Amino acid sequence: MLSLLGANWSTFLLGFWNTILCSLISLFFSLIIGSGFAILETVPNKFWRAVAKVYVEIFRNIPLLVVTMVFYLVLPTHTPLKLTGFQAGTIGLSIYSSAFIAETVRSGIQSVGTGQMEGARSNGMTYWQAMRYVILPQAFRIVIPPLGNQFVNLIKNSSILAFVAGFDLMYQGDIVASNTFQTIPSYVLVSLFYLALTLPLSYYMQYLEKKGV
Repeated sequence: MLSLLGANWSTFLLGFWNTILCSLISLFFSLIIGSGFAILETVPNKFWRAVAKVYVEIFRNIPLLVVTMVFYLVLPTHTPLKLTGFQAGTIGLSIYSSAFIAETVRSGIQSVGTGQMEGARSNGMTYWQAMRYVILPQAFRIVIPPLGNQFVNLIKNSSILAFVAGFDLMYQGDIVASNTFQTIPSYVLVSLFYLALTLPLSYYMQYLEKKGV
């Protein structure tokens, strides 16, 4: 297995880097989009609550592969928009993950006592100021464990890039397995690379949970 890794080190390293890059970009945008829709799900306005609910329910119940293929195959066919496999996979993963993050953050917001919002409003804050400075900081502390799980799932789901030639770990592992005919060792190495990403994140989230951050 070490000889296989040594002979194909650059191939695995490229996949590892693309997986990290896709995960970081998707994490950034899915957290922003998901938090935005989580807030909309809790606002007094019924219209915006309905919009957010529809978004969350749609993308929570459509397979990630379908979402990704829309950006990779459907949009380029019917619009001038042309996306690479990496771009389509990253966008699909961001949107898909944002729906799950929205539900996680929404539960955190609703776990904060209603008196917090009322107290902030009585002190002269607007609704959005109270949400930003009072509610969201408490909500994010509450949802650190489930958010950590979502982040780990996001990294694992980045393997969707393999279906759209996104040059991620899984895609590069497929190439190595095809070229060397060493299928099992190739995928074991891919698994070890994924563990190198997910295990530290899991332990860090456990540390934050115990620390009460």
